[in-house]
Amino acid sequence: MRKTALSYMAIASGQKLERTDMKYIKELNPKFSRILSEEPTIAKTASILNSNLGKYTEIMDYVEIIDSNIDDFSYICDYSMVLYAEIGKFVSIAAMTRINAPNHPYERASQHHFTYRPEKYGFSDQPEQSFFKWRKLQKVVIGNDVWIGHGSVILPGVKIGNGAIVGSLSVVTTDIPPYSIAVGNPARVIRNRFPKDIANAIEKTQWWNWPLELIKERLEDFKDVRRFLDKYL
Repeated sequence: MRKTALSYMAIASGQKLERTDMKYIKELNPKFSRILSEEPTIAKTASILNSNLGKYTEIMDYVEIIDSNIDDFSYICDYSMVLYAEIGKFVSIAAMTRINAPNHPYERASQHHFTYRPEKYGFSDQPEQSFFKWRKLQKVVIGNDVWIGHGSVILPGVKIGNGAIVGSLSVVTTDIPPYSIAVGNPARVIRNRFPKDIANAIEKTQWWNWPLELIKERLEDFKDVRRFLDKYL
């Protein structure tokens, strides 16, 4: 009987099987934990154009940022793209997200970008400036302490309130209220993180504007919302 058949019999009988055909890897190309600082931490593979980054921000591998502001303590994970956006403090953006994914001009006879990027095809010397000016006017605004899940897409002009959550693979087409949880395509609010009075109270503290040392001092209080509000509201 072949070795594989014996292995399946051993597993089926509940025997502990010692594998000899597997390779043990203790460490290979590890991603080391970085200690962040007031200087933004930016991966060598990231691409940034005409944008501002706050203190303790982290931009990971293959992220592209164009014409955007990323405030203090926010981070953007691998393979994400951010266009024409205002992103608040302590925002967590997972991998493979698109912030302000641009629309094509589907109202034209052709929606292909040769109509607004004619220079790519030798039809003109420059792109259609008015078209890109219109795109820039439709900024995405993301509040503070927001969590954007893996693979989510935020469409132009959307506003996401403080403390909100956008679930993985969601497509956000309309505004998301503060401290709500939105999921799906198109994204819909499924519930709130807290009762409205509690959410309003947390928002009222404006804790994201506290100095770093004060946040560090009060770290344990963040882990209990009742204690947090009892002390700082």
